[in-house]
Amino acid sequence: MAVFPTGLDENSIFPALPGIAGIALGTACAGIKQTLRDDILLVSMPATASCAAVFTQNAFCAAPVVVAKEHLPHAPRWLLVNSGNANAGTGKQGLTDAQFCCAEVAKLTGSEARQVLPFSTGVIGQALPVAKIAAALPVACANLNEDHWQQAARAIMTTDTFAKGVSKQISIAGHSVTINGIAKGAGMIHPDMATLLAFVATDAVIGQALLQDCLAAAVGQSFNRISVDGDTSTNDACVLMASGCSSAPELMADSEHYRCFAEAVQAVMKQLAELIVRDGEGATKLIRIAVEEALTDDEAARVGKTIAHSPLVKTAFFASDPNWGRILAAVGRAGVADMDLGSVKLYLDDVCIVENGGCAAAYSEAAGQRVMDQAEITITVKLGRGDASQQVLTCDFSYDYVKINAEYRT
Repeated sequence: MAVFPTGLDENSIFPALPGIAGIALGTACAGIKQTLRDDILLVSMPATASCAAVFTQNAFCAAPVVVAKEHLPHAPRWLLVNSGNANAGTGKQGLTDAQFCCAEVAKLTGSEARQVLPFSTGVIGQALPVAKIAAALPVACANLNEDHWQQAARAIMTTDTFAKGVSKQISIAGHSVTINGIAKGAGMIHPDMATLLAFVATDAVIGQALLQDCLAAAVGQSFNRISVDGDTSTNDACVLMASGCSSAPELMADSEHYRCFAEAVQAVMKQLAELIVRDGEGATKLIRIAVEEALTDDEAARVGKTIAHSPLVKTAFFASDPNWGRILAAVGRAGVADMDLGSVKLYLDDVCIVENGGCAAAYSEAAGQRVMDQAEITITVKLGRGDASQQVLTCDFSYDYVKINAEYRT
């Protein structure tokens, strides 16, 4: 089940995303793993576009990641995404298959194969059914439309229970700039660069190098601050496209206009990242981990991630058990040098559970239980060491998580 804010459900979570001038999206059903919905996405960009991307740090990265990295410096004009098959762990044949798919897009669109970035998500270790994909490409091409954001979000889903999309509009020198984003992900989520698959587009005018800097900074505070199960995928990728079709002036580094744009991109990615955690496989609770008073941002993030990755913490939250010792143990093994245990404070929402090296004097099991019974919970860790702070999002581990992943290939 997905964890939604009050008043929202999977039918209302996807907003109305406006079209981005110059960015068109087309989908088709290739029948890769199922035939009930589209599983191919084709995205086109104009010649004026800039394109930035970040990819998984998993050493066993998938064939499309390898090919996309090779093609990224060559002014990409097309993205090709398939769900249902990861094309990972497929050796040289996987690379050949990814390159073949790029060549098919190039042949169909009159572009160069190296201007196509391929992305795949799904089962690892199975050959990519290239004939099915090639057969579906003309349909996806014919369906290209600037308004097909929801169709695109659905086409890239695997175990997701709902399509994920976010949009934000800002004003740059009196001109409107739009930022749209879609993402997929519910399991194998412990990003180490980006996560899942995420595609964000804007009509802003911005150079490729600055766009890459913008993406890296936004990913660091969004997709790299979430965890569902501690597994980094072989296929993770995040793309930021700028069509250059807005009438706003070109964004330049160190300008107020760029800062405004970068903040908006980060906001879109943070919302997408939260939607992924809300849709965590089998999740029943959304858990925010706020680490404060750390020496550095890296230290704060490390403590937050250690708590987020703990199966014992996550199962306690599923059981609504205020077993604060598990949280304390996670903080203790996060690798913080010379930690003063007497300065550490832990909170469940507004309830102080640990201070002065042990259970808080005013803490009661009833107060802890009240918080643990909620669907959304904030853990606050105050290290008492400095002024740095970071937030990490995670979810609980339920029986359904085991069931979903035990049956993933059936």
